[in-house]
Amino acid sequence: MHDDVTALLAAANSGDGAAQDRLFTLLYDELRQCARHQLRGNFGLTLSTTALVNETYVKLAAASQLSTRTRQHFMALAARAMRQVMVDHARRVQADKRGGGAVMVTLDERLPEDPADAVEVLALDQALNTLEQIDERAARVVQLHFFGGLAFPEVAELEGLTVRTVMRDWQAARALLATEMGAGATGT
Repeated sequence: MHDDVTALLAAANSGDGAAQDRLFTLLYDELRQCARHQLRGNFGLTLSTTALVNETYVKLAAASQLSTRTRQHFMALAARAMRQVMVDHARRVQADKRGGGAVMVTLDERLPEDPADAVEVLALDQALNTLEQIDERAARVVQLHFFGGLAFPEVAELEGLTVRTVMRDWQAARALLATEMGAGATGT
């Protein structure tokens, strides 16, 4: 399967849309696992795993070329796209809370989200944006581990770092994110 993914990545990088579709199909279960991982700490969002994976596919397919080298790199791009989908979803919830006008209709029969939960997703996104300004490498570690569901050794391999360095970056990032989100919650 590794050779299949590598060949499909090369074809998708060349602009082959059919290869991109086959790649997505081949990695669908892995993408669902990544989506479940992200939604596990979803702050109450009712975005389903399937909806998150499908919206991620649409976002990735909209890119003219994937420009990925490895399976891990593809999954990192997918994790970033999933984060963007979740943030967009949270923003829609906030817009609806403020009388955004448009009624969101989904195939998901769950109850509407609590707008306060959407605020948490947006606060996390803002804290991650701040982290990117302070320590871009630590922000990538968070992106890959938290949103991408990659284990620390996988993050280390993808980033060309030692596992200890990745874990130090993770600890520092968590502390900064907690501070940033705490400051946002208290209004300071």
